[in-house]
Amino acid sequence: MLLGTAGVAFVWSVVRCYDRFTWAMEAFPVIVAAVVLVPSYRRFRLTNLAYTLIWIHAIILLVGAHYTYARMPLFDWLRETFEWSRNHYDRVGHFAQGFIPAIVAREILVRTSPVKKGGWLFFLVICVCLSISAAYELLEWTAAVVSADNSVAFLATQGDEWDTQKDMALCLVGSVSALVILGGLHDKQLERVLEE
Repeated sequence: MLLGTAGVAFVWSVVRCYDRFTWAMEAFPVIVAAVVLVPSYRRFRLTNLAYTLIWIHAIILLVGAHYTYARMPLFDWLRETFEWSRNHYDRVGHFAQGFIPAIVAREILVRTSPVKKGGWLFFLVICVCLSISAAYELLEWTAAVVSADNSVAFLATQGDEWDTQKDMALCLVGSVSALVILGGLHDKQLERVLEE
């Protein structure tokens, strides 16, 4: 069901998208996730929680790919209604960039490494999430240098000189939030998967 609905969202996102370059850059992580997760489903099945979170992240990315993060209509309406200085859909995406990978990284570390649940696992998961965020910011910077005018919609800085730092801070908040809020539920699901 998750794969099917993500597929529908994928097709919707590319049809009449705002900008093809931005769509390709924003949808690329969804394509990579599908290429990795579909073939590995039988031999390394993740928890339902991890798959559901990955699906949510895919939808966030595909909506951003369709409209661009600076032009998402609901957040345009919120900006006008609450007199915000910018469209904050980008902030949702960067919070998710920490929240969702935190559970996936936690699961992979618990299942494939000697790291046990506790402080070191918490620390390493946050490091993984921040590394992903930093790599993504470097990708945005590289895209800006290489493509010049085409990168404005992809960067979505909307005139904020501290956008990169705020994005990484939201990733940090997202990763810590996921570990605190979902850690117990994730442990229960991990026990079931490990028993199979």
